[in-house]
Amino acid sequence: MLGCWHLSRILFNDARAQWSGIASVMAVLTIPVAGTALDIMDQYLSPRSLSTPAVLFMVINTLNRKPVRVCVWAVVTAMVHPLMVIFGISYVIPLWLYRSYGDNRISRTTAFLLIPLSLFPSVSNAYREVLDAHSYFFFLQWHWYEWLGAFAPLTLLWCFHHIAQRQQLKMLGLVCRSLIVFGLVFFLAALLVSIPSLMSFARLQPMRCLQLIYILFFLIAGGLLGQFWLKNHVAKWILLFLPICTGMFFAQRQLFPATAHIEWPGKASANEWVKAFSWARDHTPLEAFFALNPQYMNLPGEDQHGFRAVAERSRLADRVKDSGAVSMFPALAGTWSVQVKALDGWKTFRREDFLRLRNQFGVSWVVLEQPGLAGFPCPYSNSAVLVCEIR
Repeated sequence: MLGCWHLSRILFNDARAQWSGIASVMAVLTIPVAGTALDIMDQYLSPRSLSTPAVLFMVINTLNRKPVRVCVWAVVTAMVHPLMVIFGISYVIPLWLYRSYGDNRISRTTAFLLIPLSLFPSVSNAYREVLDAHSYFFFLQWHWYEWLGAFAPLTLLWCFHHIAQRQQLKMLGLVCRSLIVFGLVFFLAALLVSIPSLMSFARLQPMRCLQLIYILFFLIAGGLLGQFWLKNHVAKWILLFLPICTGMFFAQRQLFPATAHIEWPGKASANEWVKAFSWARDHTPLEAFFALNPQYMNLPGEDQHGFRAVAERSRLADRVKDSGAVSMFPALAGTWSVQVKALDGWKTFRREDFLRLRNQFGVSWVVLEQPGLAGFPCPYSNSAVLVCEIR
């Protein structure tokens, strides 16, 4: 919000526009970003919780012509999220060129942004399996409404650019033009990713450029609404923001229904999976090695809680979050493939299958969904899961 505040003061002279822009971003923080499998901000702490505001400060200092600060924020972003810094740098380059030289340097920017396409090797079969599980990496596999979510903001930004010209809002026009170039370059990259020889470039997920586009789009759209429609009319502010906030709150509650909407520090979680993970942290040896359903984070009631983070114990790879890590680091693909394939048929596992995991990988504990499996001691159980030792 601090980043949005600084940006709104650069883009708009009217205080009502500045506050309306900030309010618009606040209201839609958890809106899905087209077909990227991202939200503007995650509902839970993640590296993007820190990299997103850092990228905004890269943009702010670019507009203020402070290159040293831009570099500092770029380093901070890279330390937190090595992928998202690519989009921050890729945006501030055309923004800086527009800011300093006008339109005549944009062709060079476009060429620069596409250089990384030639820097990635061909993909292995194991890595291709990871990519196939992430259809949202590939723009051509998106649904029509996701395409709409990608192109509509750019179309409206073109309109905002003309409004900025008429209102003599130089910085606003500058940001709109550079966002359009930024988006189109990465749309081209997203199309090229579908070529087999360039498929390894998919790890950069070029359509993630939309996260930054969405933030600036809502900031600009809200600012223009505040300046030309909301003004000082309290009723209009309520009419606009109350339905948006209500709808977003309702949508958030549907995403994680088995977990408290606000998780207060020091308060024990009521989620049954988290209770089991916490028990494992407090009652199993530090060297304990776990196995869980490879789709456990997608199961009803689990609500995307990560076992490693809560239990502070190692486990075999899963098909949900670990495949995302493999998509960024293809060298892990072989290890990931062996482990997840060893868990195929999890729902029909018997005693001998768990003993096979112990012999092959050293698995000593498992977290099983109720009603579990006879034959192993299970010192912890609740209405959802059991924690059992493999002996």
